[in-house]
Amino acid sequence: MAVLEIRQYPDPVLKRKCEDVADITPELHRLIDDMIETMYDAPGVGLAAPQVGVSLRLAVIDVSTEEEKKPLLVLVNPEIVEYEGEVEEEEGCLSVRGYYTEVRRYEKVKVRAHDRQGNQIVVDGEGFLSRALQHELDHLDGMLFIDRLSPLKRELFKRRQKKQKEEGAEVS
Repeated sequence: MAVLEIRQYPDPVLKRKCEDVADITPELHRLIDDMIETMYDAPGVGLAAPQVGVSLRLAVIDVSTEEEKKPLLVLVNPEIVEYEGEVEEEEGCLSVRGYYTEVRRYEKVKVRAHDRQGNQIVVDGEGFLSRALQHELDHLDGMLFIDRLSPLKRELFKRRQKKQKEEGAEVS
């Protein structure tokens, strides 16, 4: 297993719609294992394949806490099949380091996918799991959480990024 480089905004791979996984192969299993190791190393609660430069519909999620263990989810070709309610909460992203803001999402979702063996699974998510599922599935459609912001908030984010990049260039 290996810790992979997490691509950062504005890397173009983060904006591409991902291809379906055609077959469960040993290479896919290796990618899944590397993504899990990368997610835990980051540390994060979810990671989508485009975040490590691979345009496949694949994500891993683990919303466990020290108090409550949850199963690690490996989602191959996931899709939201049901949703309800709305909630707005703070969110961040491993590909947009250091930026957190309120994002509106569905309160509950039902996701259909395949597991790492190719078996069909259904995941009912609410609360933090619902948010993580939606966040990672957005990545598979070429969306970042900043794309869900109002035009004003998105413009403020872009100005902040530009300023940080200019300040970083001055320090070098």
